[in-house]
Amino acid sequence: MKKIIEVLQYGVNDIRFRTDYDVEKNPQVVLDVAAMTTMSMMTSLWGGNETSVLAMIRALAIADLAASVNPEKMLKEMGKAAAGIAKSIQEAKKQFEKAGGRITTFAPNVQPGKTKS
Repeated sequence: MKKIIEVLQYGVNDIRFRTDYDVEKNPQVVLDVAAMTTMSMMTSLWGGNETSVLAMIRALAIADLAASVNPEKMLKEMGKAAAGIAKSIQEAKKQFEKAGGRITTFAPNVQPGKTKS
């Protein structure tokens, strides 16, 4: 198990961050984690706590943009990266379904049933 990011608040203005990844040694890990996280958010993240989890992820992104020298450029680049990952995932889903796989999508705050059908 690897820690993607740990964010701990020790006091009012004492927030600390940790990760097991070294982006300087392996920059590709950023896109890899983004793609894996996207898949997780489309599947196992949904289960009742996603409202708070996604809100905190967005709070971290807002803080990053607020501290950025050029937030508009950063948003544009993030949008391009997100569109690329979304396109890849949609293509993978199509291929999976074409090969006979079945994908069931659950909306946020909806858990899959406990019985098998």
